[in-house]
Amino acid sequence: MNKKKYWYDYLWIWSIVYFALGFFNILFAWLGLIDFLVPLIFALVGGNKNFCNKYCGRGQLFTVLGKNRKCSLGRSTPKWLHSKWFRYGFLIFFLAMFGNMLFQTWLVAEGAGSLKEVIKLFWTIRVPWGWTYQGGTVPDWVAQFSFGFYSLMLTSTLIGLIVMVLYKPRTWCTFCPMGTMTQGICKLKAKE
Repeated sequence: MNKKKYWYDYLWIWSIVYFALGFFNILFAWLGLIDFLVPLIFALVGGNKNFCNKYCGRGQLFTVLGKNRKCSLGRSTPKWLHSKWFRYGFLIFFLAMFGNMLFQTWLVAEGAGSLKEVIKLFWTIRVPWGWTYQGGTVPDWVAQFSFGFYSLMLTSTLIGLIVMVLYKPRTWCTFCPMGTMTQGICKLKAKE
């Protein structure tokens, strides 16, 4: 018996489109803010994790690749990966990297730093990405944010793909920073 498909069952395509657009024009990286803001809005307004459970394109992509395309070993996720200390530790680390990205953007905006047309994979590996931006089309700080944000999105997706292959398809979801934040918001809202 086939499960009825809804429009939101195809949001995994959004993840692929996002990275494809950023590969050709880095300014499309700004669209990734949708993936940051919408889950927070769901949690703040609805007090639920419906975004994570139903609408997250990245989580769906991991299901499509890991479960449907059998790219996952399907092993149980190690307990430490979904432990509270790891989830909150990874959230703090991720927020620190996001803060650093914003700081680098601010430095460029203030003229204290110059635009770096690179993507940083895993926050350390610098990959030249200059073909995706034609200088002068927008202020340098806008482009700097794009390079930094695309780096965060690509790195987190690569981490998700690695744990998807090694463990269950949606292992990333157990320690996803957005999921941890929305879970915390939902817990606070439940106490109101």
